[in-house]
Amino acid sequence: MKLPLPLLIALPALLQGAELKSTRIDATGWAPGDPPEEVFVVEGKVQVSLKDGNPAIAVDPTAELAETCAQIGPSAGGRASIQARVFASKRARSVPRFGISVHGMSGHRLMVNAAKKQLELVKGDQLLASAPLTWVSEQWITLRIEVAQASGDQWQIEGKAWTEGQEDKAVKVSATAKGLKGQGKCSLWATPYSQTPVYFDDIVLSLATAAP
Repeated sequence: MKLPLPLLIALPALLQGAELKSTRIDATGWAPGDPPEEVFVVEGKVQVSLKDGNPAIAVDPTAELAETCAQIGPSAGGRASIQARVFASKRARSVPRFGISVHGMSGHRLMVNAAKKQLELVKGDQLLASAPLTWVSEQWITLRIEVAQASGDQWQIEGKAWTEGQEDKAVKVSATAKGLKGQGKCSLWATPYSQTPVYFDDIVLSLATAAP
């Protein structure tokens, strides 16, 4: 069942000469099979598949096991956030790893590491912050990450995760960084160690783009 468009932070973009634009991508009307051009697959195999009778972006576990990445939506030019609902499952003792990111392939990622039972904020190979997270197999979880320039060259990174109807009890992580370029597309990430699909749906992007 499709959810109404989530309420996003409706503050002005923090970068001078930029405006904040929101885009929703929920696969409604997409035919099963290869995804449309809105989804650019960088690594792995990504398909449009039905989940609970509705189309969703699915990481196909039948391909060679790898960290799958798909970029989505326009490129940011400053502040950026992505929110998405994710459905994954375990098989025996094998569990998946999945998440979302902003600002291109080298940007900040918010990852659910089910094996370690934690929510992680990472950049490249560096773990910036983590918090205990009880991931439940075969249950939708919502992830959200936002990166915004606070002052000067200081940036604030905020991430959180919650189950349906439990945003007030969200698990949160945060970090700061300096000198970010703040450019690039948002991405979806998954490694299906359990060899079961990982579904992404109800994706909302909120991006600062250069003013015309």
